[in-house]
This record gives sequence, structure tokens and C-alpha cells, in this order.
Amino acid sequence: MTFVVLPGVYAPQDDTALLAGCLHHEVLPPRAQVLDVGTGAGALALAAAVRGAHVTAVDISRRAVWTARLNATLAGKRVRVLRGDLTAPVAGRTFDLIVTNPPYVPSPTLTQPRRGLARAWDGGSDGRVILDRICAEAPPLLRQGGVLLVVHSALSGEVRTLERLRSAGLTAIVTERRSVTFGPVLRSRQPWLHQLGLLGPDGEKEELVVIRAERAH
Repeated sequence: MTFVVLPGVYAPQDDTALLAGCLHHEVLPPRAQVLDVGTGAGALALAAAVRGAHVTAVDISRRAVWTARLNATLAGKRVRVLRGDLTAPVAGRTFDLIVTNPPYVPSPTLTQPRRGLARAWDGGSDGRVILDRICAEAPPLLRQGGVLLVVHSALSGEVRTLERLRSAGLTAIVTERRSVTFGPVLRSRQPWLHQLGLLGPDGEKEELVVIRAERAH
């Protein structure tokens, strides 16, 4: 698909494509209820809508909400796009599939930005400000047999994600890995990442991982 991306909205990139591929291979029940957390331009929401799912997408950014709605209209797909903080707009609902490409890039600041484009990728000093919240908030929203798909950088600690999801009662495994060249943000943070011991002396690539977590029937 071709997407319109308004200024200030995260454009679909390698991590989005990797997660969309995993979504494509999921077996969905008829009239599946799908949630896209942190939808950005709406790429993952539309990937689910193409498969006939009933899709709800959430983003805290007004511009992202407008962008996702516009792309759904242009694609002729019905997607309910809500503005809010992670899962808050869908409290009390349950889903067959939850997909999320959250902010996960480690940053020199302890907290996530409150505004601006960096809010779409900065995940705090360990990259887990939003990831840890997703590990806590997403499992209760899964139906029996429901699946959570989350993509993030190995720099953000895949083991911690697996442990937290398993502690929430889900069966969690890494299903996909892809090595990608650093983009502008990580290139600008190479010296800092070296100091933390997260990169070797010649590190110019990061490994993306997709974690699949399932609630038992």
C-alpha cells in the first residue's frame, strides 16, 4: 500500500514491515477483533483490515489519528481510530489479536518526550518506558487463544519482554529477527550506546525482533 504521512507522524519503516509480515501469517477467526496500539500512519491497522478483521487503532498523537483515518479512507477500509494513551481508549474490551510497534529506542533521557516526532521512537534510557506498560496492559485484553505481536530492537531487551509476558500468563517466543542498518536516530547515539556497552566498536546495525505471545484456550 501507499500511505500518506502527515508531518510529525512516524512513517512505516523496516520494523513496521517486519511486523506486518508476521500479522499476515496469523490465523484469524471470522470477524476477528484486532487492536493496533500506537498506530502511527495506520499501516498495521490496514494490514489487518485487508484480511477482513474488525480493527480498532489507537494513538496518543492527534496527527497520527488524522493520518490513520485518512489512509483508511483512501484504502476504502473501515478502521476505528481513537486518540488516547495506549490501551486506555479500549478499556473493558477484548481482542483476538493485538499488534504494536511501540517507541523502543534507548535515549539519554529517562522519560519519553511529551510531544514532537521523537515521541514515536524514544523509549527512555533503556528503551522500555512504553514496552513495559504494554507487557502489563495488553495481556488482560486478549481473549482465550488471543495473540499479541510486538516488535522492538534487541537493544531494548528481548529477554525482559519475554519474562514479563510469561509472568502475565502468556506463552511468549521470538518468532522473527532481522538485522537492519542504523537510521539517523541510532547513528546519532552511537557514542552513547558504546558507553553503555550495548554496541561493539564497529556496531552500525541493530537487530529487530518480533515477539509473539498467546493466551491459552
